[in-house]
Amino acid sequence: MRTSSLLIAALTLSTAAACSEPVTSASPDTSAHYVDPLAVPAKPTLDPSHFNSANDCASCHPSHTREWRLSRHAFAMRDPVFRRLVALRNEAKAHTEDGFCTQCHTTIGTRGGDCVEGFTFDTLKPVTLEGVTCEGCHKSTEVVRTYNAGHKVDGKAALGATLPDPAANAFHESRTAPHLASADFCGSCHDVVETSGLPLERPHAEWRTSPARDKGQTCQDCHMPSRTGPAAVGGASRQLHSHLFVGVETQVGGGANLSAQDKAEVNGAIEKLLGSAADLSLSVSQSAATAQQLDVVLTVTNRIAGHNFPTGSTFLRQVWVALTVTDAAGETVYATGDLDANGDLRDHWSELDPYGDSDLISLSSRFVDAQGNRTLFTWEAVEHTSDAVEPLRDRTWTLFVPVPAKAVGPLKVQAKLRFRAYGPFLLRLLGLANLVSGFPIWDIDTADATVQLTP
Repeated sequence: MRTSSLLIAALTLSTAAACSEPVTSASPDTSAHYVDPLAVPAKPTLDPSHFNSANDCASCHPSHTREWRLSRHAFAMRDPVFRRLVALRNEAKAHTEDGFCTQCHTTIGTRGGDCVEGFTFDTLKPVTLEGVTCEGCHKSTEVVRTYNAGHKVDGKAALGATLPDPAANAFHESRTAPHLASADFCGSCHDVVETSGLPLERPHAEWRTSPARDKGQTCQDCHMPSRTGPAAVGGASRQLHSHLFVGVETQVGGGANLSAQDKAEVNGAIEKLLGSAADLSLSVSQSAATAQQLDVVLTVTNRIAGHNFPTGSTFLRQVWVALTVTDAAGETVYATGDLDANGDLRDHWSELDPYGDSDLISLSSRFVDAQGNRTLFTWEAVEHTSDAVEPLRDRTWTLFVPVPAKAVGPLKVQAKLRFRAYGPFLLRLLGLANLVSGFPIWDIDTADATVQLTP
């Protein structure tokens, strides 16, 4: 059994009560064809030929280009998980909303008439397949709204950067673009609202009410850390920003060809980011009686000042607490957050032991469809409920562990705060079981204790 004491009840989409009640609901979309004048126009508003490839940037900006190539931005249109979800959505929606997912993953291709109704990935232009490519951001001109590709882009604009005095050069016109340093610019794509009106991803909305905003901190402070160096080959030393755009996963499948060194660099950045995201603490009595109950108190603290833990695609991500209690004979006395033989959590989606872990502590989110059933797919969802923890807040649970009469003391209590980008069940559902090993479990924090047993 488990009781949940919410010190701070925090939901990814909005503040809600402690019992994980649905926080947002919406009616299914009934429009015949999804059109957004800004992000998914009925007719092209950009000409893809006005945008240079990242390959053209590399000779003058080698470090920025290399970092971008390792990033999820460069992989945005090649990611096999994304492609499969797009294919399922487009089919389910009878190809009436084919530009919805691509509006952020390729602003150029969606506004440029490449991602038309019924498109296939193998027929798209090279610049479209570059995803969130250099000029897709650096030819943006302003932020109109902070969701669903809410920024303006001008293919004929001079290339913008945050430098206050960009140096003149023979290759392109340059301008100062302060909006590139704003959290609003990140939010223009990283906050996502379904066509039904249901909020899906809300890191920027979370930032707006966060301590980070009060202190003047933006997304870029963590996800684009600064360094000094020349902005271009032969240029003066300046304050620059990483274009690795570190997040919580690396490129896997879909033609990803990162070298061992590249993977080590990306994984090191992910490990550092996750390691600073949250803490796990464990409180337990120093002694317990056999055939009685041991109370284990667990607290997860969000160390992120700018958004919830977790954030983003929390309906696909898995964040949970694993707790194991073993006795001196090596027998498992209690376990929660452990995996079934398929590598899945023993929750709703387990094929082998559905709902077999009644004490599971999960910080992820979940969808419910119009019939009240769980669903993984955004286009079927009418409710979105999350158990994320707000910035710099914490949440506590008490687990009641029965101690067997035959247990041999002392007891060893081990707890882990764990994360992975996708559960194996999802990858199997998408026909991508071969990618399971590419999305490892990261242990964000651990805690342990020893409990002496008394008769």
